Amino acid sequence: MQKVYLLHHIRDEGNADEDNKEIGTYTSYKLAEEAKNRVKDQPGFIDYPNGFYIDEYVIDKDYWADGFND
Repeated sequence: MQKVYLLHHIRDEGNADEDNKEIGTYTSYKLAEEAKNRVKDQPGFIDYPNGFYIDEYVIDKDYWADGFND
């Protein structure tokens, strides 16, 4: 089972004003962390230091297979 790690940043200012940036996809959690460290002081990211997320995904697996079930 192969995995990848998606690094993204969410700037959430409330009021339904959210900005999600996909920074990159990496073959290890460590590489994703290193990428975070490279960009964390850049404009926009520096103002929201807690907005970084690293998600693990299994390759060739369906996600959201049932659509949007509220």
